[in-house]
Amino acid sequence: MLRSLRNTGRLFSIARILAKEDALFLIDDLEISSTLSIICRIFTSKKIGKRKGERLASAIERLGPTFIKLGQALSTRSDLIGEEIASDLSGLRDKLPPFPTHIARKIIEDEFGVKVEELFSEFDDKAIAAASIAQVHKAKTKDGRQVAVKILRPEIEQAFARDLDLFFWIAEIIEKRIRGWRRLKPIQVVHTFKETVFFELDLRFEAAAASEMATNIEKHENGLSVPEVDWQLTSRRVLTMSWVEGIAFSDIEAIKNSGFDTNAILGKAARSLFLQVFQDGFFHADLHPGNLFLDKNGNLVAVDFGIMGRLDLKSRIYIAEILRGFMNEDYDSVADMHFNAGYVPASKSREAFRQACMAVARPIVGKPLNEISIAALLGQMLGIAAEFEMEVQPQLLLMQKTMMVAEGVGRMLNPNLNMWELATPLIEDWANENFGVKAKIRGTTENTKEIIRKFPYILQNIENIIKTLGDEKGLKLHPQTIADLDLPRNKRNQSWLVFAWSALAISTILSLLYIIR
Repeated sequence: MLRSLRNTGRLFSIARILAKEDALFLIDDLEISSTLSIICRIFTSKKIGKRKGERLASAIERLGPTFIKLGQALSTRSDLIGEEIASDLSGLRDKLPPFPTHIARKIIEDEFGVKVEELFSEFDDKAIAAASIAQVHKAKTKDGRQVAVKILRPEIEQAFARDLDLFFWIAEIIEKRIRGWRRLKPIQVVHTFKETVFFELDLRFEAAAASEMATNIEKHENGLSVPEVDWQLTSRRVLTMSWVEGIAFSDIEAIKNSGFDTNAILGKAARSLFLQVFQDGFFHADLHPGNLFLDKNGNLVAVDFGIMGRLDLKSRIYIAEILRGFMNEDYDSVADMHFNAGYVPASKSREAFRQACMAVARPIVGKPLNEISIAALLGQMLGIAAEFEMEVQPQLLLMQKTMMVAEGVGRMLNPNLNMWELATPLIEDWANENFGVKAKIRGTTENTKEIIRKFPYILQNIENIIKTLGDEKGLKLHPQTIADLDLPRNKRNQSWLVFAWSALAISTILSLLYIIR
């Protein structure tokens, strides 16, 4: 009862802000309380000429840190809120006034148990960036290294816990009362959001993500680097990383005037994102212009690893097959992939799904590649798949949002070049390597190696079974049968080896026939 009273009071305050930004449609659409909506209409201020998503984004920015993070999370869920609103929410500004420096210093001192002056020879009292979760200060370590020190906002954990309780309360009401919204699993959506926030509220997780990405980059040169984590000066509420000198991608004019070839920069961006997504399955999912820099050598540097995405091999193959199928106008292969992989239930019509794929792609057929948004195409495709009862993974939607942001940056640098055109050969090669002829041959080879590796154990098991069959306590067999089975060891081994290698040869031949058929 107390929880309901507390959250009802908060909901009224939220509705007032929604009304002032002409975004009460959210309360109406969720069907939480018609009475609340009617009462708060007296506060409504009409915002002429603004789309619903723009009005909602303005309200969210006024509602504070948790709502900003929720809005950013929802911007990846076009399947829940629609393409237009999702697009408008993707532009949410995660900027808040900085909290006082004396509080920032106290947080550092509480975390490490010593004065700031014992940790840093210099500490800039003016924050260089302040967002909903944390703010960043420039500092210099005792050994002379320039670093960026990220500090969580004071009492941010308590604020998020309070707001998350409200979100769960609203989700529970929706699932109980509104049948049409149950399929969208609102409680599960809030749980997913909670997990995301959990990682962002412990800066050690961000440090680990940055280190993992750095390790991946070492495996393949891709024109991208990440700052080095100083683990001795990192804790749950403080993250210290090497300082990044460069031009932020939010300053496009400065990048264009830097003297570096913008097409080469785009090529590095395309290759980097391709390797993160397809090769590593671990990608930076918040690469907005403020989180990407151009260094003095013309290479890219990424910062802020609070939001990362992971894709398993099946999801990567899904994206690659969709992109390749649409690029080649092969809607049959796109439909086959969905059904063969079990993404779309077998009870659905394959022809209807193929037709839906064609309906999405045909409007862009024949257009110059620089006018095509691959991210928008993927978003529409995921929307269609959801209509055919395919449960879309949040990570795929996060990937789609990342592609959308990357496209936006690319178009600002060169509107006549589509960065995915640069990545197409890479995607084709990866696709052939992972689910083409090469992949099938590699799979056959690996299976063969596994059979050979396990073969001695198989023989031993068979021998144990034979002995068990002849044991007095086991199954009774005719003495002659046992005698026939208990051949001399060298002859038995030779017979079994002939049998095994024959079976292996037949298996390999059949596999190769399958590949080339």
